[in-house]
Amino acid sequence: MFWLVLGLVAVWAAAALWVQFPHARPLALAGLGLAVLLLAWARLGPGWGWTGLAVLLILVLGWFFSLQPRQDRDWAPDVAHIVRGETEGSLVHLENIRTFRWTSADEAVEGWTSRTVDLAKLDGVDMITSSWGNPKIAHLLVSFRFQDGAPLTFSVEIRREKGESFSALGGFFRQFELSLIAADEADIVQWRAVPRAEEVHLYPLDLTQDQQIAVFLGFLRLGNDLNERPAWYNTVTANCASVVWKLARVLSSDLPLDRSLVMPGLLPEYLDRLGALAGPGTLDEKRARALISPRARDMPPGEDFSTWIRQ
Repeated sequence: MFWLVLGLVAVWAAAALWVQFPHARPLALAGLGLAVLLLAWARLGPGWGWTGLAVLLILVLGWFFSLQPRQDRDWAPDVAHIVRGETEGSLVHLENIRTFRWTSADEAVEGWTSRTVDLAKLDGVDMITSSWGNPKIAHLLVSFRFQDGAPLTFSVEIRREKGESFSALGGFFRQFELSLIAADEADIVQWRAVPRAEEVHLYPLDLTQDQQIAVFLGFLRLGNDLNERPAWYNTVTANCASVVWKLARVLSSDLPLDRSLVMPGLLPEYLDRLGALAGPGTLDEKRARALISPRARDMPPGEDFSTWIRQ
């Protein structure tokens, strides 16, 4: 049992050190290796291996859980701000709405703006999935339509520093903070469908207006909370799907857990079983209607993106 526990602790600690010390990995891993060798000697020799293992575990966990999320890093431009807002009756005054216009997958004309929306004029909610390679792996976005204005899209994302890229391993070991981006669809949906050439589906949801408002206000609270108290992203427990699932629990407190929380590409199947996907037909027919990326790539200049992809 000792050797099994030691092996598990060593693998976990090695992964954490690999993520947290990218510029000093050889030194960090060498230090861990030395500690493991000393514990092996202690187990075979003096006999205090379990005591030494307990000390190592306390030190490693104490260091890891002392890592705190921050607001003041040198953020990548597309996650430089987190949406925040205030309510005034049915009106919501929002700041930090992203309006980038992407010229390639990595370059954009940057823009941030403010906007006031009227929740009494909410006209529908769409779930958007964007996948690359494996269709079971997707990014999840939620778009709110309004009678008197353009849709507004929310996206739970990692908050990368400049030069960083997504890492599933890093997401387990506190490499990234959590961010909530609010953007117009000509930014955040067009970016994934066209420059990034991902497969994007837009599924209208069957929600009452009260339910739509509840989910919108859930996103608003999340954005305000992250502005006040930064939080860590986690590949499983705090990702784009799991956070939206927590927000959706305002609709039903007993929503069942599902594998789509770790494989968001399966979320349409989950929502269809719950009766939350709008429109007639089978799931395959709904999925075929929902595919918007080919149409987005064919959009002629001058068209309104949100109107075009829904035609």
